[in-house]
Amino acid sequence: MTLPPSVPMCPPGLEYLTSIDQLLVHQKVEILEALTGFETKNKFTVKNSLGQKVYKAVEDTDCLTRNCCGPLRPFDMKILDNFDNQVIHLYRPLACDSCCFPCCLQSMDVSSPPGNHIGKIEQEWSILKPKFVIKDHNDEVVLRVEGPFCTLSICGSDVEFKVLSKDGEHEVGKIYKQWAGILREALTDADHFGITFPMDLDVRMKAVMLGACFLIDAMFFEKKQDRAQGLL
Repeated sequence: MTLPPSVPMCPPGLEYLTSIDQLLVHQKVEILEALTGFETKNKFTVKNSLGQKVYKAVEDTDCLTRNCCGPLRPFDMKILDNFDNQVIHLYRPLACDSCCFPCCLQSMDVSSPPGNHIGKIEQEWSILKPKFVIKDHNDEVVLRVEGPFCTLSICGSDVEFKVLSKDGEHEVGKIYKQWAGILREALTDADHFGITFPMDLDVRMKAVMLGACFLIDAMFFEKKQDRAQGLL
């Protein structure tokens, strides 16, 4: 996509998001990781519904953290536009993702431009289904996210996380992992995601929802094959 015109009160680089209600997130297949299991930096391409590249996302972690902490690792992620300008910065601190530790659950901070806090995603304590809240820069709940009881993709089915209004009464969008084919699913953790949201949603909250997609990927779909082998 070409550089869009500036929009008043919109963080620079988020103008792309003002006129769309869907994003597609494709993780790049890393050959070294697929062949050896050695964890490499995650890289993603973010596209619109027409398949046009809107952003690219690159994980910023060191080798030791990636391979020692695995899916629980803390990370920074840079989201760049088509001109390699960083427009969004994500930070995931080290935390638990177990219902046994409700005082130290997952979260992710989102800033745009980098250094300007616009919102965050926080995991809520839940036993049966994964639940999250999406907050704005004032720490007010704007949306809620509720996942399924089972997050395994079986027989070509998508795994859907519902995006709900702040009172939890109405579904207004979703974050879903798309089935990527039997070989890709079995041999890699390079996943495909879709995100839908209201067209008139605050552009900053659209950016935070993109961050929620990356947090969900890290928590539930990173290193699937290693987890499966550990159950054998």
